[in-house]
Amino acid sequence: MRHTLPIAPQFYVTAPQPCPYLEGRMERKLFTALQGDGAQRLNDSLSKQGFRRSQNVLYRPSCADCAACLSARINVAEFTPSKSQRKTARRNAGLTRRATSPWATEEQYTLFRRYLESRHATGGMADMDTFEFAAMIEETPIRTRVVEYTDGASGDLVAVCLTDILDDGVSMVYSFYEPEMTTASLGTYVILDHIEIARENDLPYVYLGYWVPGSEKMGYKAGFSGLEVYVGNTWQKMRDPEEFSAHAHPLVNDPIAEQVANISLPDGRPLRPKTV
Repeated sequence: MRHTLPIAPQFYVTAPQPCPYLEGRMERKLFTALQGDGAQRLNDSLSKQGFRRSQNVLYRPSCADCAACLSARINVAEFTPSKSQRKTARRNAGLTRRATSPWATEEQYTLFRRYLESRHATGGMADMDTFEFAAMIEETPIRTRVVEYTDGASGDLVAVCLTDILDDGVSMVYSFYEPEMTTASLGTYVILDHIEIARENDLPYVYLGYWVPGSEKMGYKAGFSGLEVYVGNTWQKMRDPEEFSAHAHPLVNDPIAEQVANISLPDGRPLRPKTV
């Protein structure tokens, strides 16, 4: 990442780059390193404050003129599958789930390349080679699993999700699947199965990453009941997606210094005390 000088101990801001979700907008991220003996506790704490993990870095959108990217999670206790989601679950009943240690394989990378070329040929990951793919999967200082889904009849690998285990849920870091199986709705199925994984382990949440009001790429997340989004330093229930469309307005975002001041450390202390 390109970045400026640190704005607070161990926290940095990336240089502005074109936003992949909203045309004409510039994107910045607030990030910090995830390392050392306290990595798991830091990841647990900051994930509850809208941060996401990428290898050994935790980041959160911190744009100057927009706050549209909202961290999203499913409250498992409040989730009820829709009619179409129940059909998706039945359609994929023949798949076998296997959770393994974070280790990259050639079979995973082959599926990953097919997925990118079909769905994200011009995206930021389009040129990722085998070494970069291995780093994405294997460079993790916390409890991480690779959840693989194989066809029970053929044994073919059809979907993969890199999943972090948090103290209050599972976080879907990145998933990819067989792009030719369009009628299987594999992306939806992987989320549904992670809800089951959370239930099996008595974990209350499934963290989905970011949801952006009005973005076609992110619209599917609003289709899950029990969805919550992180707004104004708290998690709010998603009732009507239209209620959050105003967060793309340039006046809704707090200054960077105030955003940092509102971050709490794992022991509950604020990162930087507020002045009165």
